[in-house]
Amino acid sequence: MKKYFFNKGDLFSIFFFLLSITILFNQDIPAQEKGSLRGIVVDSTNGEVLPFCNAIIENTRMGATTNSNGYFLIPSIPAKKNYNVIVSFVGYATKKIKVFIVPDKITDIEIKLIPTSILLKPVERVGERTIEKNATDIGLQRISIKELEMLPKGVESDVFRSLQYIPGVQSTGDVSARYYVRGSPSNENLVLINGATIYNPFHALGIFSVIDPDMINSIEFYKGGFPAQYNGRLSSVLNIITKDGNKNNFGAKASASFLSGKALVEGPIPYGSFIVTGRKSFSTEILKKFLDEKDVPINFYDLSYKLNYENPNFIKGSKFVIQGFSSGDKIESTNPLIENINWYNNIFGVDWSQITDSPLFFNMALNWSNFNGAVTPNLSSAKPKTNQVNDLSLKTSFTYIYDSKDEMEVGLNVQDLDTKLLLENSLGATSDIGSHGTNINIYALYKLMRFDDFGANIGTALDLTGLSQAPGSTFQFGPRLSLTYRVIPQIALKAAWGIYTQQVTTLSDENEIISLFEPWIITPSYLKPSSAIHYTIGMKTDFTENLSLDIQGYYKVMQNIPTLNDNKITDSDPDLVAASGESYGWEFLLNFIGNPFSFTGSYSLSWTYKDVAGWLYYPRYDVRNALNLILSANLGKGWEASAIWVLNSGLPFTQNMGYYNKFYFNDLYADWSILEDYKPYAILADKNLGRLPDYHRLDLSLSKKFTISDFKFSFDISIINVYNRKNLFYFKRDTGEIVNMLPFLPTATLKIEI
Repeated sequence: MKKYFFNKGDLFSIFFFLLSITILFNQDIPAQEKGSLRGIVVDSTNGEVLPFCNAIIENTRMGATTNSNGYFLIPSIPAKKNYNVIVSFVGYATKKIKVFIVPDKITDIEIKLIPTSILLKPVERVGERTIEKNATDIGLQRISIKELEMLPKGVESDVFRSLQYIPGVQSTGDVSARYYVRGSPSNENLVLINGATIYNPFHALGIFSVIDPDMINSIEFYKGGFPAQYNGRLSSVLNIITKDGNKNNFGAKASASFLSGKALVEGPIPYGSFIVTGRKSFSTEILKKFLDEKDVPINFYDLSYKLNYENPNFIKGSKFVIQGFSSGDKIESTNPLIENINWYNNIFGVDWSQITDSPLFFNMALNWSNFNGAVTPNLSSAKPKTNQVNDLSLKTSFTYIYDSKDEMEVGLNVQDLDTKLLLENSLGATSDIGSHGTNINIYALYKLMRFDDFGANIGTALDLTGLSQAPGSTFQFGPRLSLTYRVIPQIALKAAWGIYTQQVTTLSDENEIISLFEPWIITPSYLKPSSAIHYTIGMKTDFTENLSLDIQGYYKVMQNIPTLNDNKITDSDPDLVAASGESYGWEFLLNFIGNPFSFTGSYSLSWTYKDVAGWLYYPRYDVRNALNLILSANLGKGWEASAIWVLNSGLPFTQNMGYYNKFYFNDLYADWSILEDYKPYAILADKNLGRLPDYHRLDLSLSKKFTISDFKFSFDISIINVYNRKNLFYFKRDTGEIVNMLPFLPTATLKIEI
């Protein structure tokens, strides 16, 4: 640890020294007749808030971007004057409104943007370059629902599968939506729905995510260098905010694919709105294409709901939200020789956000997240396994925006986590390796935004108590620093550094081809909490208003990573051992946003190593080269088309060196033949020294939107693996048979909206 970390006193002193300097800067601004402008941007058709819009004051250098709640604040505007405010967002007509700024007050406005079929991304990028020139967001990727819908569908639109087209994000095959970010295992990814953690966000053997895109309002994905308000994971953060529901009219949607049926109902209530979405599988025939033509009895559902209440007569400027989510998966075979597997997620939360007459934002959220999973062996040789997670968390935050445009945010997070994992050994004895813990985490961050060409995000998180009972799990510091410097208006240099800790883990077997459910536990007391240090540098170049290039390089050091003990022999041997690792690489992202054509090209070159007890190897998710090319077109009259071509280096795998006939002796008194109890046994080479052949695939999609009477229709046709590339998935060790991934696969989806 001493090799990578400062001591705690040094970290504490450095942070507060930097923080004191930035706060003192605010004392140098003389009092003037100035005012502030605060606005909320919504969709004119349904009242849904629009996050990440651009708002600029015409003929000035002043502007802001809306947050996840749709609000923006532009401080320190010379008062007693009229201004034109220009608000723009992709897929909406740009709007210009006139406002008068009152001295020493906040002027509140609401802007309603009208959706348009003409993509206005070039307009949006003008505002983006003006407003975010000093934004410290090197690891942040925002995904719009429009972009998600444009991608060819593996059967349905899926959030997790869309992440795999981002440079630095890898998968281990067509069968799984599980993703790996910059050389880290998937259990180091934090997935949030409205601030609540979801522990097993996968359907159908991990082929799809449990998150229905129809319920999503915004997606933020940090693939590294995430700020201090996010804690508890080492690798990445996926923050999903769901829709509030139509505030103007009642509406309903229904859609069907070859796999499932979906429905959505939304509408207004007094001082608010509601939305309910649901999805249910009705056929698994198409899943045979994912599972080597094997019939797996998969049955799943998911349900979400959200209720919003904003009554100015109750508490002015307040918004109250009640939200819930539930999903379930059952794999139950009629064959008693095959085990049954099921898992469930349940989330319930209450959220209160508050704006005041000052530039202060307040938020408090209470969330309960539950996960249950079980393996029932029936008459199979599998061992029974039961996992339960109960997570109760309270999160509060205060954000203050200074007249200088600097921001200060402080917060308190309290998490009470209880895990149970019941396992049975070879003698039939059951043991519970779960535990209980409470984590109290405080954080503070300061965004230095006053300079046009330089921005900084300085922060730290501190765990006052730890979930784990291991020594060193309390008073864990997580300092973070992110910087941006714009050399010229077209070129920005960016960098980030941070220390991250994690005190929960899963029992994950890297050798499994398909992961069913991975049981969660608090890191055992005999292991130190895992930690990682992120180093990131980058350069963003805007060649034109429509063309940009983003280059990032990263280096990540990981310590005390819980890993299954492959050398476990007796019951007294630990189930987990501590591993270390490192990953590094370069990522390139080229974006052209135009009308009618848009293009995205990404390439990543990366290396990942893992060390277990002095044994260094490439983990299964180490992909050396990854290239993604995406072309989309708005053909007019409701027609849209897209194409994706993917090329990846082959995944590591452990090669066979040979076989020998091994004698299996089971029962002395059984009626057996000595010839029948000899079976081939594989002799393996060093772990993951081999590489599968390169992977490549072309997917196409064509969609049409049209209206008949009061009904709106959307029809989508996708073709997966157009030229039927035989991408190798794995070899069967006992027979040497080759199993390939998805073949040529056409799919279709029909959606109806009232």
